[in-house]
Amino acid sequence: MEHRSLREHVRDVADFPTEGVVFRDITPLLGDAAAFAEAVDGLVEQFSGVDVDRVVGVESRGFIFGAAVAYRIGAGFVPVRKPGKLPWAVVREEYQLEYGSDKLEIHRDAIHPGERILIVDDVLATGGTASATATLVETLGGVIAGLGFLLEIEPLAGRAQLGDRPVRSLLQFS
Repeated sequence: MEHRSLREHVRDVADFPTEGVVFRDITPLLGDAAAFAEAVDGLVEQFSGVDVDRVVGVESRGFIFGAAVAYRIGAGFVPVRKPGKLPWAVVREEYQLEYGSDKLEIHRDAIHPGERILIVDDVLATGGTASATATLVETLGGVIAGLGFLLEIEPLAGRAQLGDRPVRSLLQFS
């Protein structure tokens, strides 16, 4: 089910962060208490009945939604960050973005073998960030219970990068 009322709280910003990219700005949604609650509740509903031990939130807007979802479902929260931000031993994964490349890291002890993990982020675009995060989780022995996104930019075909893992998004942009 798409949460169409959330769409009015997403602002398009042309040529950000580089020329030719249309950035979907969710700060208006975050600033509206009812819209933010609907987004968090919607993500929780998408995975109702799915066993989850930990929620992984991807830097940086994934922290906002991931932490709220983890709290709501009674699961632990794990941050996945850009290099140099975590203070202990990490596992690193490099990936491609719509407009370049980047790296992500997770603490080596953040996930234990067999734990069921829900990955949460704000946007599914090309799938590079989500795929890299899933690889980090699986490298540590975690089992992907699902990937949840506030919005998905369908023409960029990010789902194709995620294989047969369960993927849910609240809004689809074409």
